[in-house]
Amino acid sequence: MASSSTTSANSGLEFRELHEVSELIRSGRLSSRDATQAMFDRIAELDSHLLSFVTLMRESALAEADALDARLARGDWLGPLHGVPLAIKDLAYTHDAPTGAGTTIHADFQPDYDATVVARLRAAGAVILGKLRLTEGAFTGHHPDLPTPVNPWEPNTWSGVSSSGSGVATAAGLCYGSLGSDTGGSIRLPSSANGVTGLKPTWGRVSRNGIFPLAPSLDHIGPMTRSARDAAIILEAIAGHDPNDPTTALEPVPSYSQQLRLERTPVVGFDRDLAAEHFDDDTNEMLESTIEVLVDLGWRVLDVRTPGFPEAAQEWTALCGIETAGVHTENYPSRSAEYGPDLAGLIEVGRGLSAVDYHELLESRRAFTGRMRALMADIDLLLLPGIGAASPTITQMENLGSDAELFAAVTVPTAPIDNCGMPSITLPAGFSDRGTPLAAQFVAGDFQEGLLLAAGHTFQQATDFHRQHPHIVAV
Repeated sequence: MASSSTTSANSGLEFRELHEVSELIRSGRLSSRDATQAMFDRIAELDSHLLSFVTLMRESALAEADALDARLARGDWLGPLHGVPLAIKDLAYTHDAPTGAGTTIHADFQPDYDATVVARLRAAGAVILGKLRLTEGAFTGHHPDLPTPVNPWEPNTWSGVSSSGSGVATAAGLCYGSLGSDTGGSIRLPSSANGVTGLKPTWGRVSRNGIFPLAPSLDHIGPMTRSARDAAIILEAIAGHDPNDPTTALEPVPSYSQQLRLERTPVVGFDRDLAAEHFDDDTNEMLESTIEVLVDLGWRVLDVRTPGFPEAAQEWTALCGIETAGVHTENYPSRSAEYGPDLAGLIEVGRGLSAVDYHELLESRRAFTGRMRALMADIDLLLLPGIGAASPTITQMENLGSDAELFAAVTVPTAPIDNCGMPSITLPAGFSDRGTPLAAQFVAGDFQEGLLLAAGHTFQQATDFHRQHPHIVAV
């Protein structure tokens, strides 16, 4: 029972932003235990329907919360994540819970160490509520024997690809932020579908040590939150060089959460031809409304030509397939019968390509990355949708593999940004006729996460889309 000096678990905590809960805890108006218990109570009420969590870590989370409350009582505040309950996509290793990566083969795999991102969150004072459901091996489809998370806005609406559990839990108020991963769009697509803010960092900005890979040179780990300000707090905790991942960058980590004011007026590029050819009418209407907001903020919006996005999106599947086939050599094809059709199909694509094919793909990827760097040298931000098909339904997405227009609408705004490794932020930016979320995406140059977060924060100061939440009825 909460004392009179704390905030009751029933007083609207579930949709508070992370930084707000952080301040309540720091000031003593809310204990970490009460915040954590409130999340577990809400999970118990709603997640039997939403299916976002695969593993709950109740005992360890409450013990962590109690320990953090005791530290705070001694005057030892660890920072803005101190005592705040978060959740982790179930491809990040946790020493105290299994990491199944959306598979049946690895469902009982128990790591003996934490992924670097998990260790850094814990060191910063976060409470880990549990592990969030994902597609098989972090590709496009859930294993046929495992549940699919349900979009909290409308159950017949697609909840996104591999970080769907992260998007659902964050949007539904089951945690104050989560970690996702993005190989072809899996932070941005679930963030768009569920109406949350997603930050895909520059490749190498965040360690992949202790992360079950889909395609290592395309995999990115990042925060999914209710606001750009919250994303800044989590990124600040997890970013930075890691000796256990030699591919991490040596660039110092800025104080993202303290640098949310734009230093100058951004120049934003927008490719109208790309939008007209590949994105649907509702998406383009949302993008035009977004541009109106940017112009009202005094930002410059220029027409640009993007360098071969449809071709890069097509090549992404082959690039991903080759790397995924390498990741799964221990179990595929020897245990192929235990794989779902989507992941097995991707692996077969990779196994069917030659060294010459791979060489040509790498040359094309390098050329695309160079052209993207040239484009970003002339602008600060590139505007894209989070997804080019406005809030697709589950029925629509069943045709993703056979509908070329739908495939392009989904992959063209996302996969090329993984190919070149640049950072992007996805922001709630409107609603469909069904009342389900739509999202805009800003892309920036390498290691310009600070600019993205400041731009996202400024956009969210001028709009309230990110403050709208689903009305969920327990069943």
